[in-house]
Amino acid sequence: MGFYHFFVMNQDFTLQMRQMLERDLKGRGIKDPRLLKAMTEIPRELFVGNSHLGQAYSDGPLPIDCGQTISQPYIVALMTEELKITPDCEVLEIGTGSGYQTAILCKLAKYVYTVERFEELSQAAQKILGELGIINVEFRTGDGSCGWAQDSTFDKILVTAALPTIPQSLIDQLADGGIMVAPVGPTGVQRLVALEKKNDKIAERFICDVRFVRLIGRHGFNE
Repeated sequence: MGFYHFFVMNQDFTLQMRQMLERDLKGRGIKDPRLLKAMTEIPRELFVGNSHLGQAYSDGPLPIDCGQTISQPYIVALMTEELKITPDCEVLEIGTGSGYQTAILCKLAKYVYTVERFEELSQAAQKILGELGIINVEFRTGDGSCGWAQDSTFDKILVTAALPTIPQSLIDQLADGGIMVAPVGPTGVQRLVALEKKNDKIAERFICDVRFVRLIGRHGFNE
């Protein structure tokens, strides 16, 4: 384990984590007990840069490398809760980022497949999750807008960057009865939506307005 992670893991973030749990999660309507437990078990401080360590549990997004962000705890919890993950679920995550959301998903699901555009971010996330002993995950670097593979299907799909529209490539990889949560819309403010697939028909439900970085790719935004 590197010196930075050793240093961070020996700091006392218990109070900050408890405030996050009570004020920003339970206090804003997050109720899933498995999710709340997972968010107390994953040390968020490992996933933020040294310059933002004091803000690790604040309810706001923080910058990470490659011009990306780690989402605020409430949005991580909200999107995860909307997926309705059970222990037998296989989940596809589009946008590994820091790996924090990935770690939360791994606590709840049977297995997680995660795609990241930037190799640097993917490698860093793999290192941290490895140090935490999380093994029910497979990482890939590539174009997340194309999903995992054409013949793959997943019980849940979580998109952690904004899409102009939901691409057919992701809809095709959502299993029947599955749920996808994604921010959709232009640069700036997007609509966070939950899509449920039943008998090859898609029902879409609006959750709230959000702000995410753009998903760059074949079925996403241009560079």
